[in-house]
Amino acid sequence: QVQLVESGGGSVQAGGSLTLSCTLSTFTDSTNCMGWFRQAPGKEREGVAVISTGSGSSHYADSVKGRFTISQDNAKNTVYLQMNSLKPEDTAMYYCAARTPGVCSGAYWDVSNRYDYWGHGTQVTVSS
Repeated sequence: QVQLVESGGGSVQAGGSLTLSCTLSTFTDSTNCMGWFRQAPGKEREGVAVISTGSGSSHYADSVKGRFTISQDNAKNTVYLQMNSLKPEDTAMYYCAARTPGVCSGAYWDVSNRYDYWGHGTQVTVSS
């Protein structure tokens, strides 16, 4: 049974930083697409950032470019989301997602139904 184990999240003031991590429980040599979506109350789930674990290529939502960085540790089957210069509008439940095996599609990376596995979510709250 594949599981995604998330950690990180919490409450910070605007301008602060947080780091999320997500570990794929099943070790695999395959290329995977892993990353993060978020959902704020009353809003649809949206893609934040994803990375292809083979090539390291990544995609970001325009709203987080220049502030968030996604990275990987393939030996640990883990991806990280470093979130800097956080804004109140970043407040949401953040969900780790994985497509395994697979690569992150440039055109459809932010389409949630293309991902096979999801974490339980971790809350990020940014106060002004």
